[in-house]
Amino acid sequence: MAKSKGGVTVSKVRQLCEPIINELGLSLWDVRYVKEGAGWFLRIYIDKDGGVDINDCETVSRAVNEPLDELDPIENAYCLEVCSPGIERELIRDEHFEQFIGADIMVKMRVPIDGIGKEFKGVLKSYDDGMVTIRDHSDENEVTISKKDAVWIKLDDFD
Repeated sequence: MAKSKGGVTVSKVRQLCEPIINELGLSLWDVRYVKEGAGWFLRIYIDKDGGVDINDCETVSRAVNEPLDELDPIENAYCLEVCSPGIERELIRDEHFEQFIGADIMVKMRVPIDGIGKEFKGVLKSYDDGMVTIRDHSDENEVTISKKDAVWIKLDDFD
């Protein structure tokens, strides 16, 4: 299980990398600084219309490597990884939710919801100040949850 550390570190990396990534015609999806096993990983997730490929990841890695070394936001050794958020991308930031209103999503809750359970799918109907409204595909009922009560909320891009 990955352990997250350093909101300040992530914030500094985001501020440094976002303009560089935007200049390359890509967008910054997320930044995570996590410990897995004995090692620390700085993961920069990038995106673009049509998806990213290994060349985009390599380009961003080369572009941010030196500025990251100069900023030196991380005291210990770490592995830099630049990657795609993937097909089942996790919606994290407010702008992610706003961008994907109307999209199919999957939700995993920390505690089951009566009549729905712990995991369910639906359509992202609205997002307002951390509150997510989801319409069930089968019965058209809507449920509103707090984003913080979910383990994750991801796009459901599988047909």
